Amino acid sequence: MHNHPSGDPSPSQADIQMTEAIIDIAKPLGIAVHDHIIVGKSGPRELEGLRLI
Repeated sequence: MHNHPSGDPSPSQADIQMTEAIIDIAKPLGIAVHDHIIVGKSGPRELEGLRLI
């Protein structure tokens, strides 16, 4: 989870790439990443809900 100071909770390409990297690192350790939440002025956005992970 993190926030975007701009207020726009839409995931950036960097957000998506970082999430994919975290998933790749966590998987061999037996850690499941279920979502990545970005908070902005209009509320949260979930990468899983947007089908980006």
